[in-house]
Amino acid sequence: MSTTATSPLVDAVIVSYNSSGTLRACVEPLASIPGVRVIVVDNDSTDGSLATVADLPVARIESGRNGGFSFGCNLGLAAGGAPFVLFLNPDARLESPALDAMVAALEAHPDAGLVGPRLLDEDGELMPSRRHFPRVVSTWSEALFLHRLVPRARWADEVDRRWEGYLESDEPEWVSGACMLARRDVLEGIGGLDEGFFLYCEDTDLCARVRAAGFTVRYEPRAVVHHVGGASAPRYSLLRVMAESRARYAVKHAGRAAATLQIAGIAAHAATHAVATALRPGYARGHLQALRHVVRRRQWARALPPRW
Repeated sequence: MSTTATSPLVDAVIVSYNSSGTLRACVEPLASIPGVRVIVVDNDSTDGSLATVADLPVARIESGRNGGFSFGCNLGLAAGGAPFVLFLNPDARLESPALDAMVAALEAHPDAGLVGPRLLDEDGELMPSRRHFPRVVSTWSEALFLHRLVPRARWADEVDRRWEGYLESDEPEWVSGACMLARRDVLEGIGGLDEGFFLYCEDTDLCARVRAAGFTVRYEPRAVVHHVGGASAPRYSLLRVMAESRARYAVKHAGRAAATLQIAGIAAHAATHAVATALRPGYARGHLQALRHVVRRRQWARALPPRW
């Protein structure tokens, strides 16, 4: 990557929330890459996350409150000025060759607004990161566990489980927000991330708006990023937030009838999964909380169109 001392090519934005256990391993490799300015936004952590990177050459921003992932990303976006912006989870690790490959992908495809890498877990196994947009049929398929019966069927699942597809560069509908590189002018043109999504679906929404603005979303397998996943909080504690975000996405991007059916499917998903996880009290409780909040239509109702 080419750069000057005052003009980095990439602003790497990492949003931290109680991420002291993983933040340094994420930030340290980035801080040593020429042409990269690292911006760490801390969303009011209570575990001293920022202290773990205090000796590294990075910009540190204390947001003062936990406004959510999109909120933190937008703070980091506004603090930089590089033509490319990398959003990276604090429990992910990216080396220079992966970043080079993503930059090259955007430079080779001027119509691409953002690109996502191939994600591997801590054991080196593929993490499916290519996705299909939520639809009524896929929402209900996942609620009724049909995607387990036909895992490779596009209609049955939002996750692309055709493993051979992860070997080739392509244009999926959306990619996981655990790691994505975007053009700054595209991000600024669409108003950044939607802060109405506290956590989850902000990446789905971002890709949908990038595509609506006339750009493509790319996947680049030459860029390999390791992602621990779920390090900030137990998965079951966030099931309610995920359900709310999915409902909000439905009313923002689907028509009235489709949004109604998708929300019913999200509620059904919470109910069926509460039963399926009955022997795992934390998860069962999380799914029941999700069910209650979706039925009550609170957080996501702000995005509802008129006449709801």
